[in-house]
Amino acid sequence: MELTAPGAVTALTAAHEVIRQPLGEILPRLSAVLAELVPHRAAAELSTHCAHSPFKTAGDPEITGRISTADLAPLLASGVPGRPWQGTLTLAGAERPVLAVTSHATPRGAVLLLVRDGDGAGRATEDGSPGSGAARATATTTPPPVDDAALACVQALWDVVTSHLDRMAVEALPGALARSRTAAGTRARVIAELGEAYSSVLTGLLGVLRSRTLDDAAARATATDLAVSALVDLRAEAERDQEIAEEPAGQAFARLADSLRPLVRYSPVRLELGAPDSTRTVAADVAHTARVIVRALLLKVLEQETVSRVHIGWQLTDDELRATVRDDGPGTLTHAALAPGRVTERLDVLDGRLDVDAVPGWGTTVSATIPLRVSQDAAPDPLISLGERELEVLARLALGHRNRAIAQELHISESTVKFHVAKILTKLGVGSRGEAAALFHAVA
Repeated sequence: MELTAPGAVTALTAAHEVIRQPLGEILPRLSAVLAELVPHRAAAELSTHCAHSPFKTAGDPEITGRISTADLAPLLASGVPGRPWQGTLTLAGAERPVLAVTSHATPRGAVLLLVRDGDGAGRATEDGSPGSGAARATATTTPPPVDDAALACVQALWDVVTSHLDRMAVEALPGALARSRTAAGTRARVIAELGEAYSSVLTGLLGVLRSRTLDDAAARATATDLAVSALVDLRAEAERDQEIAEEPAGQAFARLADSLRPLVRYSPVRLELGAPDSTRTVAADVAHTARVIVRALLLKVLEQETVSRVHIGWQLTDDELRATVRDDGPGTLTHAALAPGRVTERLDVLDGRLDVDAVPGWGTTVSATIPLRVSQDAAPDPLISLGERELEVLARLALGHRNRAIAQELHISESTVKFHVAKILTKLGVGSRGEAAALFHAVA
């Protein structure tokens, strides 16, 4: 993409304007910025770096309310980074012109879908959607193709946004991690409850339809097929959701190994890696946290002058992931020395623990243990009741910011801030800003 100086400034300003938004406002702002290049009615994203909210929408509620991960998952699987796809898809009950942009700025990819102006109903063409191979419909009202310069701009901006979000996830900051784990717990419960409800209904329906006491075998067979298909779709949807929110343990460890090797590339220390002997998956927030903690521990271990070998391994059981860092150093490291910065904070958020076993003259073994099961306690994290914007207001309130400063930072009115503060106090069951701030610090 060739840009003049003014054009480059405009593009950089647009990127900065998008990524400086609070997490819940990034997609709406991105949609507003891209509307000048690609007019559209709605936008949706499927981002695998976001464990608790991988699917987001913005725009016309008539469309966004009827789009699901099932619509975007094939685009994510078959999209080619750097090559935006234009065509039509069946969305929200109609054939609609779309632009799909895939980014591999994150290891597992992210896709942005813009539902363009126009209805797409009419004559058939040979232009099929990624992964479908089927002919799609278009019409005289279908908008003209987006030109190459605009496509390059959209692709570049999406790469910047996904890189920014992936870094936030990879760093596993305690505040964001707390919200992720809280939301993941609610999400897991809702998915389980819905799955059980649908499965019970469909299984009961199958039982009735398979009864030999009923007449009309053809009707029974048709209804049985429909129920079986519904069960298959339900299970496929659950598996797709799991694939997005979780990461295979072996793949997660391989990413860790890739990030550790450069740390000892020019060092006399020999790095030994013990990949987990497990085919199971782990939640993305757990994988992110384990990688960040191991890197931090390795850097501390390498500060010892007499270390010549470090072994790093992961072990998984049904209930926990245990990451170990073992060295052959002097064996004088302490818990205080190995828990710098936010290591313990990150572990506390996930109810994990750090154990240090130092034997003078033999070395030190450090174990970071993280539970794999999301808590199902009846008394969940009190912050779970707050919306994304309310969490953003509370985070700034906890830093001692006044309403005017919060309004300026979040680009909202001061009266809106007062409204959010009142809602926060009510939802948290506290009587003052100070109590709300104290509760935030205690949880996050």
